[in-house]
Amino acid sequence: MAPLSPSAPEGDRNRTGNYGVNSVGRLVGRSAELAIIDGLFGTAAARGTALMLTGEAGVGKSALLDAAALRARETGFRVLRVVGSQFEEGVSFSALNQILQPLAGEIVALPARQAETLQVVRGLSEGQPTELLAIANAVHILLSRAAAGSSPLALVIDDVAWVDRPSAAVLSTVARCIRTGSIALLAASRTGDESFLSSTGTPTYEVRPLDDVSANELVTERFPAMASRVRRRLVAEARGNPLALLELPVSLNDAQQSERGTLPTVLPLTERLKRIFSTRVGALPDATRKLLLLAVLDGSGELHILRQALGDPDGLTELCPAERNGLVQVDSLTGRLVFRHPLTRSAVMDLSTSAERRWGHLALAGELPEGSERRARHLAEAAVGPDDQVAALLHQVAYSTLHRGDAVGAVTTLLRASELSSTGTAKGRRLAEAAYLGANITGDLRNVRALLDRAGRADPIGADSLAAAVAAASQLLNGEGDVDTAHQLLVGAVDHHGVPAGADYTILREALHTLLGVCFFGGRPDLWRAFDRAVARYRQCSSDPLLTVMRGAFGDPAHAALSVLDRLDELISGLHQETDPTRIIRAAVSATYVDRLPGCRSALRRVIDDGRNGGAITSAIEALFLLANDAYTSGQWDELRRTTDEGLGWCATYNYRVLGCAAQFLQGLVAAAQGDSTTARQIADRLISWGNPRGLGMLRFYASHIRALSALGSADFDAAYRFLGEVGTPGELPPHMPHALWLLLDFTEAAAHSGRHCEAAAHVAVVRKTDIPSISPRLAMLTDAAEAIATPHFVDHELFEAAIATPGAERWPFDWARICLAYGERLRRAKAGVEARVHLEAALSTFERLGATPWSARAGNELRASGIPIRTVIPGAAPPSQLTPQERQVAQLAATGLTNKQIAARLFLSPRTVAAHLRSVFRKLNVTSRAGLRDALTGLAQPSSPSALEDSMPSAP
Repeated sequence: MAPLSPSAPEGDRNRTGNYGVNSVGRLVGRSAELAIIDGLFGTAAARGTALMLTGEAGVGKSALLDAAALRARETGFRVLRVVGSQFEEGVSFSALNQILQPLAGEIVALPARQAETLQVVRGLSEGQPTELLAIANAVHILLSRAAAGSSPLALVIDDVAWVDRPSAAVLSTVARCIRTGSIALLAASRTGDESFLSSTGTPTYEVRPLDDVSANELVTERFPAMASRVRRRLVAEARGNPLALLELPVSLNDAQQSERGTLPTVLPLTERLKRIFSTRVGALPDATRKLLLLAVLDGSGELHILRQALGDPDGLTELCPAERNGLVQVDSLTGRLVFRHPLTRSAVMDLSTSAERRWGHLALAGELPEGSERRARHLAEAAVGPDDQVAALLHQVAYSTLHRGDAVGAVTTLLRASELSSTGTAKGRRLAEAAYLGANITGDLRNVRALLDRAGRADPIGADSLAAAVAAASQLLNGEGDVDTAHQLLVGAVDHHGVPAGADYTILREALHTLLGVCFFGGRPDLWRAFDRAVARYRQCSSDPLLTVMRGAFGDPAHAALSVLDRLDELISGLHQETDPTRIIRAAVSATYVDRLPGCRSALRRVIDDGRNGGAITSAIEALFLLANDAYTSGQWDELRRTTDEGLGWCATYNYRVLGCAAQFLQGLVAAAQGDSTTARQIADRLISWGNPRGLGMLRFYASHIRALSALGSADFDAAYRFLGEVGTPGELPPHMPHALWLLLDFTEAAAHSGRHCEAAAHVAVVRKTDIPSISPRLAMLTDAAEAIATPHFVDHELFEAAIATPGAERWPFDWARICLAYGERLRRAKAGVEARVHLEAALSTFERLGATPWSARAGNELRASGIPIRTVIPGAAPPSQLTPQERQVAQLAATGLTNKQIAARLFLSPRTVAAHLRSVFRKLNVTSRAGLRDALTGLAQPSSPSALEDSMPSAP
């Protein structure tokens, strides 16, 4: 988050504190902070804005939020308060419901879909849980409508680091869209704590301790009888922390405060403060502490729940001692019980016995409906020793939590369920399920081995269960194991599995998806036979659309993609409603080889955000690399580097070595395309050295692809053909070789340019025979170009022109530029120099934008051979060398009268980039208009004779 630089004087900036309130309710030493808060609300009245207050514990953040809420109400704002709870972090949407409750009457006025979504979140509807983005959209609409009424809206959030993760994900989206309504968001958190606002760009302001003048003023006003020497001692020890300034004197007796008694030698602030809270709570009547314990365990602050749990209609009167002592208060707007400081809750828990806590959890569970998540969690906290009924409830809660997209919470719940299981079989099963979720979704392989060992010790007979096999296979592939062992492990577990039911079907499905991944990375068609047998055995799996689609579109796209493309397109069109990150990833994986990744972008970004916020790390890593895959074909190579670097960092942290190979492959392709042969070679060598001993045949294909692309860029076609021979044979498309679709053009170009015209033609023929062009426009474009390249002795204008004119060709700039280069080469050799230059210049411009140096060199050499004019300098104009090739091309198009937008479309640039190039050209050529640009360009050059001999190749009639 960006730090906020306040305009207040330095002296005022240092006057900060949490409990810095004097006897008449005025904040002491906080003029700068209050001015900033007033400015925040002033801005929000016209345009939404946000601010995060940070600072050490006790420095005054909560007091500032209280003052801000009061000032906001006084200026006409409608105020919504949220307090993150340490004890409700694991309860989904507990914080969000603090916002929704006061707006309950306005939810029903929303469009039906948004209203139903929020009613599900509030637990008032039995509808299916929806994705976090849909919830965030509904919340944003609700808040925007509330703010659009007679009063703007102030959202005040304390202890944001303790907001539950699903609420945090929703509120982070709201924070990013805050400017679209009259909403002020003011939050507070301890310095260093990560929260949902950390990645939103929300400005921060550090609340610093009080200066000595303000500290003395505060203590003097609150403790007027304190001797000046004692006060100075306290101010020195407290170092400006308002909480310490106001609470430490409570531990001193009258004699010590008046200097008649001896002060302690050392005042240890942290421990002293903890003891102060414990003392204040411990001094309360037993009935009051009992009620406060219920409030802490419940976490909602709802008074009716506390009354029902107590079973006494008059039980709430016991709150009075705590309210009089300033430990709690009842919010006048929401009617909820609020603790004045988090340490009060900690003290209540510290002073309670285990028996009292169990009583509290059972009392609360008794007031919650059967089957509810909160009831199950309270029963689990109350359990002493194994309890199979509660373990079964938690098992169900774990999978409902997973269905909501909270995989981390699902793993935590499964682990607790395993602790409550009385039999080794149940314990081992739940530990194994936690292990497979950890391996395949939440993303920490470091813990998987330990969980599997515990599962094996709990249930040695079940150590080969499906869940254990799935987790172990992931562990093997990313460790020192090999494909064949992982394949045998999964096949054996699937073959011995009984008829699935309930959660067992979920695990069976996961096992088959994992087996599919093992088959893919193995890169051998024979591995797929066992997979097909298993799918045929279980009808439930054969009807799973994702498994069927992945098998066809990803496992064998050349032969089976066309049969599943309609279902894949339906899946992709529905991703905006998908809540499960695993299903999003699998749909996107299915789209990889059939050019449908662009339709998955927004869903993949949601998965990445979830991982960044502490959610499903494995899915987030895969999402990053899938977006990088899309960035490669779309020419966004800088974005590819950024995305893969982030994902590789996660892979290193969580031991996902196989996933990391996919990112290394993409980086290797870009390095090869851009002429960084050293990096490309190193990456290819690493893929081979790590993949070969483990039987990861796909990594060998990756390495061959990188090496072949390097060779093609350098026009070493024999070497390229040799490298591609390691992947397959031109003219053959064996089943389960999906990567062959990425090498269609490479195979043909390497064969044709190395004199192997028959092989080139045979490869195009088999591509046509399997109807690969029908899979996507990109593959149709590449097939037309490949056939034109494979055709010897004449220029096939029709095929080349069809490829270049493919609708949407600008989405694949590197492929398109390679086709332009191939066409220009053919035309130049056919002595059609003028026509060749059009395509060669287009290729050169695109290659230069991509930084594809060897390909730019190839295009440049062909241009020089075609007799492109050599520029000569005229007086007053910049030398041609001062204009970059792209600047020169932009200038030439601008001189013809094209607009920036038209030039951008022609050159595959953004209008902003075109404008920047034109500004540079005007400066270099010393012109101020497009008319002057035409004159300057006209005088810059005179054509000279060609600098290279042209080969002869007849042109097709």
